[in-house]
Amino acid sequence: MPCLSGKDGGDIQIAYAVVKSLCNKIMGLSQITPLGVMRDGMRKSRLSKVKQGRLIEHFVAGTTARCAASLVGVNRKTAAYYFHRLREIIAYHLEQESDRVVGGEIEVDESYFGGSRKGKRGRGAAGKVPVFGLLKRGGRVYTKIIQDARSDTLMPIIQRKVVPDSIVYSDGWRGYNALDVSDFKHFRINHSKLFADKKNHINGIENFWNQAKRHMRKFNGVPREHFPLFLKECEWRFNNPNPQMQMMQIKQWVREFLA
Repeated sequence: MPCLSGKDGGDIQIAYAVVKSLCNKIMGLSQITPLGVMRDGMRKSRLSKVKQGRLIEHFVAGTTARCAASLVGVNRKTAAYYFHRLREIIAYHLEQESDRVVGGEIEVDESYFGGSRKGKRGRGAAGKVPVFGLLKRGGRVYTKIIQDARSDTLMPIIQRKVVPDSIVYSDGWRGYNALDVSDFKHFRINHSKLFADKKNHINGIENFWNQAKRHMRKFNGVPREHFPLFLKECEWRFNNPNPQMQMMQIKQWVREFLA
């Protein structure tokens, strides 16, 4: 499980107001993202287009900024800065799509990221960041950082994102009890008995959690204030699993961003 550190691990100082505003927007706490500041930062970059292209290739490949810097021949802080900007652009575009609703068969679940403290694990574990996930089978995943896993926190998200009469699969957590008397067809799973059942499972969203944590683990500690950006990066990668398509999309977004 990735460790969320309060320290930046030596990463460069960034425009804190930009990151805070964007992260708050992702968590539903703000309506304004100062894109001009981010855009100016990339426009003033002294990196050649060739090196920027190579950095994008390494970003898509999941290379760490330290390794990418060595391979491309740039300063580690420069690579970290550029990767950070790419994550901001990804998060911005995903936020523009956050009002999209889904229907059909939906899997819902929460997971907990970070926290190096031993002891209580799982829901409510101290020092961890709770994240809610919603996956349309055969489609896309959506994630949102939450304050807790109570019903009055989870249900508004589900009601906003899922079309009524959809089939919603969850585990037995009491936070999903309200789904039993909602506009959805609710099926619970028992991890010990039905986890591998053909229909009644949440394997899809569980697969996303595993993929996201595996990706973050390679960074040996994600700064807590940057975690929302890393989370949205993982969401983007899961929804666009083809590396060639990832490359085309991120390059197009960068071009549009700088236009």
